Amino acid sequence: MSEKMPKPSETVISAWTRIMRARERLLGAIEADLKEARMPPLAWYDVLWELARSQSGRLRPYEIEERTLLTQYNLSRLLDRLEREGLVRREVFAEDGRGRWIVITEAGRQLRERMWVVYGRSIETHIGGKLAESEARSIAGLLDRFL
Repeated sequence: MSEKMPKPSETVISAWTRIMRARERLLGAIEADLKEARMPPLAWYDVLWELARSQSGRLRPYEIEERTLLTQYNLSRLLDRLEREGLVRREVFAEDGRGRWIVITEAGRQLRERMWVVYGRSIETHIGGKLAESEARSIAGLLDRFL
């Protein structure tokens, strides 16, 4: 390796490590809260939320993939499961008979709302309850630099 390659400082490495640890711990705590409440995993919420907040309640699969952290393979399997559960349905994309819209159903909207009760409480417990509003605003502002 070249000596001229930039190397992160110990402080930057420490920040990276803490970001990743915090992410894993917080996601684990939120998933545990959902499971305890007999709710589906967080990925279900993420897909249903993106569909519910889209203007028409429908998105193309690639749009869902762009808006979530799911890979194409995992998203395809999840969409199949959500469709079997009656939470979404597929519709033919008029401009291209091969393409499909993913459309949220009323049952999907209702499940997302029930999940939000648990999810919102979990966010407050594991994050909001540990930060003052000014601290939350500061963290959000700092993290915006990476988005």
